[in-house]
Amino acid sequence: MSWRELLPPWLVIVAGLTGIVLLCVSTKDVPMAPLRTKYGIVLDAGPSRTILFIYQWTTTKANKTGVIRGCSSCPVQGPGVSSYSDSPQKAGKSLEPCLNWAQNEIPAEQHSQTPLYLGATASMRQLNLTHPILSASLLAALTGTLKSSPFNFQGAQILSSPEEEAFNWVAANYVLENFFRYDWQGQLVPSRKGMAGVLAVGRSSAQLTAELPEEQQSPEQAVRLQLYGHTHSVHSRQCPCHGTERLRSGLVSVLLQDQRGAKTVSNPCWPLTYSQEVQWQSVHAGPCAARGDTGDIPGPKELFNITGSSNPTACMNLVQSLLNSSSSSCSFFSSDLKPLQSRLLVVSEAMDFLRGAAPSADLGQAVQRLCGMSVQELIKESQASLDTLVDYCTVSAFIFHLSTRGYTLDFEQPAWTAFQKMGDRSSGWTLGYLLSLTSSIPQDSPSFLKGIEPGVWSLLLILFVVLLVGSFLRISYRVMAKESSSSHRNSSVFDD
Repeated sequence: MSWRELLPPWLVIVAGLTGIVLLCVSTKDVPMAPLRTKYGIVLDAGPSRTILFIYQWTTTKANKTGVIRGCSSCPVQGPGVSSYSDSPQKAGKSLEPCLNWAQNEIPAEQHSQTPLYLGATASMRQLNLTHPILSASLLAALTGTLKSSPFNFQGAQILSSPEEEAFNWVAANYVLENFFRYDWQGQLVPSRKGMAGVLAVGRSSAQLTAELPEEQQSPEQAVRLQLYGHTHSVHSRQCPCHGTERLRSGLVSVLLQDQRGAKTVSNPCWPLTYSQEVQWQSVHAGPCAARGDTGDIPGPKELFNITGSSNPTACMNLVQSLLNSSSSSCSFFSSDLKPLQSRLLVVSEAMDFLRGAAPSADLGQAVQRLCGMSVQELIKESQASLDTLVDYCTVSAFIFHLSTRGYTLDFEQPAWTAFQKMGDRSSGWTLGYLLSLTSSIPQDSPSFLKGIEPGVWSLLLILFVVLLVGSFLRISYRVMAKESSSSHRNSSVFDD
């Protein structure tokens, strides 16, 4: 048998061996398609209103914690849920428009897999302390409405103040990429910036939250969170007398006592031409009231006219004396507590305004400039109400004096700008709350294809090319041989 006749079976043998090699070479799993987007819903039941947040992320996790990439929100019409204590069912019904909106935002096939949470904060905490039965009725009504939605309802709870502040801390550090960052290849890598603390100045109180070493706190004072492969012990200090409204009341109370007997009292922290009538009981009640001597105390409903005098230096001195008074003492200023050894991100509408209206590398100069602004200048710089704007000077002076007590305050990047990366400025503790829960949300198993290494692939490609070329040459040779044989026979017949 000639080699020409043996070539076809040999080609078949080589092809079979090549197939066997393909089954035996080392392979790796390659995702067949991009991982799909997942969704989570958190309802923030705050003191004045409720907001529904939708977060989205892929099923990829970084050290067992999710990487949230987007956010949208729906403000619930009406007041905060604690206002419905007389008619709890109305509280649940108020959520329905935003739940219907969420059904349109999230693909229908993912409704049953989308976790739904509700967290209630300050006003519900207070209601739970004073009227626990009413609080339980409200939560039951909210739970009934949320259970009837097509989403995967996971529960409604009242967050403690340390929990709320800890989740705010998580959110702030997440948007500032302090847990991890993306390198130039788009890969997640650990961040080396360190964690920032958060100083949040609200309406009724101020909170300072940061991660402390274990030796500086007792376990019951900290909220422990497992995030991105590390355990964080987050501690919060609260200053109940240093929120925006309490600072205003405390300041006016001091002025009334200093200018005793006068019906018109000058306030150096307010701009010229601004004035407001106040009752004595509205500013001199509760544990945050400034205490002087008890002689010649005005009647509870006695009215006073407080007028602005726009004196920045006098205002700074007045705020400092208010902070030093024993009646408004706060753990921020206690001598036995060492200031937190981390930079503090300031979350305050007053400081956001200060950065835009009176920018300066020196905080003291910026506060002086803000406290000297006229009513017209304040209104020109912001859409907020004038009654809100006039208190920004007092709050900014409070933060400045805090910076002189050993705290390192970070004013380089406004907190709300960082949160805008998530798509919503009002996103706060809800983001940190959901991040802490992503470790318990199951991760999808993606479909994979088998892939081989480039070197092996090249070798197999060459083998197949050789087989194809060999087969082509063999077929060509047989065709040419057949034509030559046919031509030879025809020539022989012609010769005969």
